[in-house]
Amino acid sequence: MRSSVVDDPYPRQERPWGWYETVLEDRGYLVKRLWIAPGQRLSLQRHRQREEHWVVVAGGGALHLDGQETPLLVGQSIHIPTGAVHRASAAEAGLLIVEVQRGERLSEDDIERLSDDYGRAGTT
Repeated sequence: MRSSVVDDPYPRQERPWGWYETVLEDRGYLVKRLWIAPGQRLSLQRHRQREEHWVVVAGGGALHLDGQETPLLVGQSIHIPTGAVHRASAAEAGLLIVEVQRGERLSEDDIERLSDDYGRAGTT
């Protein structure tokens, strides 16, 4: 099975909370770099078709995972199981995460937004 590395610089997808870049993609997994801008946060969401593993590489913030709030610190890794309700928020320095998605469906349309600061709840 041959992996593909996306051309450098990685295609950046701007979002209201910051941006993400797809770094590597192959059958069954996808690697992204996510930047959450200072004071911003992702939607409260879950995925039905994939799990995620996050590694915090810069900055800091907080994680909401199935009703529990925990700090996000550089060097920390987090497993987000399929179906888990989750959200990351950035502290004043912002938050840089490397995200590995694994599953059968790795597209943005697997995001079920439960709550969103930017009016996107219920959308992908």
